Order: sequence, then C-alpha cells, then structure tokens
Amino acid sequence: MTGAATQELKSQEFQFETLNLQVGVRLQVVTHRSVKPISHFSTLIGYVKDEYIIVKIPIENGTPIGLIEGERVTVRVFSGVNVCSFACTVERVFGRPLLYVHLSFPTSIQGTSLRGAMRVKTELPARVRSTTQPAAAPIDCTLTNVSVTGARVDSPLPFPHGEEVVGMQFTIAIPAANQETRIDTMAIVRNVTIDKSAASRGEIYSYGVQFLDLDPVHFTMLQNMTYEALLADRMKIV
Repeated sequence: MTGAATQELKSQEFQFETLNLQVGVRLQVVTHRSVKPISHFSTLIGYVKDEYIIVKIPIENGTPIGLIEGERVTVRVFSGVNVCSFACTVERVFGRPLLYVHLSFPTSIQGTSLRGAMRVKTELPARVRSTTQPAAAPIDCTLTNVSVTGARVDSPLPFPHGEEVVGMQFTIAIPAANQETRIDTMAIVRNVTIDKSAASRGEIYSYGVQFLDLDPVHFTMLQNMTYEALLADRMKIV
C-alpha cells in the first residue's frame, strides 16, 4: 500500500460482463478519421446486452463531436481493475437535446489486468474522526494516494488510540465532469509507519486504510478519477 509498482499482465480477452461497468462510468471514444486517432471523453448511459451500448456524445469546446452512423470507433474503459478496449460501429445518433449515441455491442474485448486496485498519487485534504468518541476533535491529514478500495493517509497526529475503524471525509474533483463531491466513509486501518517530517521536524504517521461500505456513487467517482489519471499521466500510478 505504500508504493508498489503497477503490475501489468499480457493483453487478454475479456467478456463484457467481467468489466462490471456501472452507469455513469467514464470512458473514451476514439475516432479514426485521420492518421492519428483522436480520443474524446464520454460517459456510459446504459446498454442492451448483445444489441447495443448507449453513451453520451462527447463534447469538445462546448460542441458535440459529429459522429456519423456507420462510422467505426474504438471505446476504451477502465473498470477499476482492467484497462480494456473494443471496436464499435455508430448505429444511431440522437442529436440535441438528447446528445447520445447507440454503438454496436462489442464482439471482442481486449484488455490488461492491473493489480487489485490501482492507486494514483494525490494531495487531497482529509479529516479523520473517532468512531467511539464523537466529541473528539477530527484530525486534519492528507491523502497521498487513493484507489477505489483504500488510501494512504499522512497525518501529523496519530489516529485515535486503539481504534481499528475510523471515519474519513475528503473531497474529490473530476475536471472532465466539472464536478466536486465530498466522500464520507468508514475505513479500517491496515498498517502504519512513522517517519520524520523534514518540514516540521516532527513525526508523520502514514496509515494504509481500506474503505468500508463505500457508497456505489462514490465508488464510481473514484473509479472515474483513477481512470482519467491513468489516461492523462501514467507517472501518477503508484
């Protein structure tokens, strides 16, 4: 939990169901109209198995891109564990005010499995609170990496003594979706290390925590953030 390298396996075939895609998950639609493919962010609206998938028409500079019926595109998606891509054909375009498109259901999905829950580097302010002493003051700390299952938390103070489960609150932003959401969840402490702080000459407590009963909406948003970090800068992966 403290910085293991990303472990990738060879490309393999996946079944659509194993991707466990949730409505609202971010994905990329790649067009092939020029020598260099162009990637656009979109969102999954839904699907009818073996018939079609429904995605939002990507918006670029405030304008929906012009998809054409019969056009071939590639869809890339990160499910939280797998990075996958598949070829589709644009079957039907629904313009304004709906702005969504039916794509052919994938017949072949190629992907790469990553370790159980890929982490991305962050600098997110967070607050940790006691679960047994409601009146105790929360501890201000920092999430230095995060995944859909847990995080590393650096704190200038030790977590409440003897508590394996703590409350956590932090806010994540997803620039592509232009939104910000506060996540409030319980977390179980899995490990702790203590290091010297160069800035304050004090100690820094680094905790590895696992989220408990994370809200499905928050899970999807963390998944989206991880996916976009993967696509934008692989150096953020830890």
